[in-house]
Amino acid sequence: MLAAVPPTLSLLTPTGFPDYELLDSGHFAKLERFGAHVVARPEPQALWAPALTPSEWDRRAGATFTRAASGGAGSGGGGDKGQWKIKSGMPEQWWLEYALPDVARAPLRFRLGLSSFKHVGLFPEQEVNWRWLYARCRALTAGGGPPPKVLNLFAYTGAASLAMRAAGADVAHLDAVRQVNFWSRENMEASGLDGIRWLVDDALGFVRRQARRGTRYQGIVLDPPAYGRGPDGEKWVLEDHLYELLTLSKELLDDTQPHFFLLNLYSLGFSGLILDSLGRDLFGTVPNREVGELYLPDGAGRTLPLGTFWRFFSY
Repeated sequence: MLAAVPPTLSLLTPTGFPDYELLDSGHFAKLERFGAHVVARPEPQALWAPALTPSEWDRRAGATFTRAASGGAGSGGGGDKGQWKIKSGMPEQWWLEYALPDVARAPLRFRLGLSSFKHVGLFPEQEVNWRWLYARCRALTAGGGPPPKVLNLFAYTGAASLAMRAAGADVAHLDAVRQVNFWSRENMEASGLDGIRWLVDDALGFVRRQARRGTRYQGIVLDPPAYGRGPDGEKWVLEDHLYELLTLSKELLDDTQPHFFLLNLYSLGFSGLILDSLGRDLFGTVPNREVGELYLPDGAGRTLPLGTFWRFFSY
């Protein structure tokens, strides 16, 4: 029997995103600054007590999200629908900029908005992955060859897609919600980019078809939710479908060329050790492998965990 060799887990947090700040967290909520605007919204992993008083939260927050009665304070998905209490002067939509590591390039621009599911259109902890993806694609395009073909699944409003496109990649962006792809396109155009291919599809059904056709990509990015629905009502359950999705994704990854892969999960119960065992089971021994957890530090120095990742690149 082989002795288990646990991986070294990386703990990563954004380092180049001054327009975002986690001001405080606790009692299953977080107080955040996005540019000039502050919002308070639920956070199921903030089990501790806030450092600031309730009156200070109320004073600072321009908008506060309250879950519908069916969602408990500490519940995960399914309890996130609710409504915002918006103060006078707080816009329902605004823009945020993110400067890529290449300072010569204009920043990416993201339209933020107050959705009925507590989201605002951006996951700031993912800045760690945007930076990594930009570097991976820049390395592939530096020699002046054809742009690498990359696939972004469960792509939401497209921050990762924009980072890869800004680095010169040929990006296919897939999300099951047409309106979200419209939102992503707005972000692309506002960022001075073009050429992203927009796909409204069920992710698992799409990769099944791509595998049958023998399509290959040099980069694949996945950020699947715990639960979801495809555009035609296809049901997605992470525990039931993740293994097949990753198996097919491996088939789509072109290992005859330099390639990269990134899996990110924000789902309670999926640790970095689980992702590493899963990745090694499917991909075997890979170069430049990294596994760990994303987090945001709050104003009182606590670390709020916000997902796990497993990634590697071959070059």
